[in-house]
Amino acid sequence: MRVQKNQSRDKKLKDRWDHLLSVLSERFSDCEVLDIEDILYLIGLQELGQFHKKMKKDDNVNLIHIGICTVLEPYGYYRFDFFDEEGWPHFELLEALPLLKPGEQSILMKEALVEYFLKRELIQ
Repeated sequence: MRVQKNQSRDKKLKDRWDHLLSVLSERFSDCEVLDIEDILYLIGLQELGQFHKKMKKDDNVNLIHIGICTVLEPYGYYRFDFFDEEGWPHFELLEALPLLKPGEQSILMKEALVEYFLKRELIQ
């Protein structure tokens, strides 16, 4: 019974992930499929809220980091700490991320990204 439940959960995650990719790719990349890093960048940009600002290369890395912290915050890994004088959000690491195999990392991030967009009602 447990195996069926996991398979059902995995299928649901896959379906939601595919739908999320479709929605975001259509909206932000002329239907070129986005990857996890692209979506984390978009979330970082959304959370920063400075859409008009021209970003430097270092800013792009920081935006991805903001995306990671934001989507993993509900899992207890990070907590929002403060906004700096330039309006950038900063997070505190509460718990080290678990040592996961690459495939497991991908599943965790996909699950966290799907949850982020479910809460914002972009997908169902």
